[in-house]
Amino acid sequence: MKIPAVITKYAKAFTLIRTRLRQNLVNVHGFTLIELLVAISIIAIISTVLLANFNAARERGRDAQRKADLRNISTALRIYYNDYGVYPASGTDANAGKIRACGQSTSPGPFICEYGSAWTADSKTLMSTLPKDPLSSQAYQYIQIDLDNYTLTTCFENASDEDGIAESGIDCASNWMYQIKP
Repeated sequence: MKIPAVITKYAKAFTLIRTRLRQNLVNVHGFTLIELLVAISIIAIISTVLLANFNAARERGRDAQRKADLRNISTALRIYYNDYGVYPASGTDANAGKIRACGQSTSPGPFICEYGSAWTADSKTLMSTLPKDPLSSQAYQYIQIDLDNYTLTTCFENASDEDGIAESGIDCASNWMYQIKP
């Protein structure tokens, strides 16, 4: 990491001040108040830069996990389509955005599949765990468009991700989302 010019400038000033004080005061030991304030300021600047980079890296990591989760769900949806000839229905009302394909395929099923639990249909395990969003405040959205089409959508935290698109149909804090279609 390249040291910013401002920090280099302060470090030189710090050294100059200390040298002059040492020349004027022969028996002085320890640091002066100015030296301590300059050192604390430099530490604060470096900490701020590192913290911002750390948070951005965590956001990018969660977005990568979201993309991988949606690809895995898409693969399971394709297996379901191969077995039943249609993509599963999507939930309604309080269950909007969820997959309705768990349990038995005949009445009284199928039931809503909960993110974070197993996805089984007619005793076949499609996914041992249907992944849920890395943040508890967000959820993946599944919508069956017709018998042969669906959309899987999630919100991104990092609005600069090249795989994302501008949000439409869901409310994303970053106004950036990721979507998969068959």
